[in-house]
Amino acid sequence: MAENQTAAGRGVRTKVVGAVAGVVGWAGLAVALVLVAHVVLTVGHANPDNGITSFVAGWARPLALGFHDLFAPQDATLGVVVNYGVAALFWLVVRSLVLKLVRRLA
Repeated sequence: MAENQTAAGRGVRTKVVGAVAGVVGWAGLAVALVLVAHVVLTVGHANPDNGITSFVAGWARPLALGFHDLFAPQDATLGVVVNYGVAALFWLVVRSLVLKLVRRLA
């Protein structure tokens, strides 16, 4: 009987860890997507008064952490591409590391 409870406990743990990994994975991708969307809108010279553009920019800046002004090239558009691109890569690396850690718990 103890063996059945242990197997059932492992099954529940595996499902919970899988669900947590799924949430972490999608959240990391969503953060990177917001940052990349901000880069695309900036490179495309989107209207800053547009609701979508202002929404994405409003979320992108805090998600970029300290990367939003890491490099200061002469061209402001290049600065957005480099800085927010580095921030997106950072979040993808963090996502990968956290997913590895979560999956080791299974």
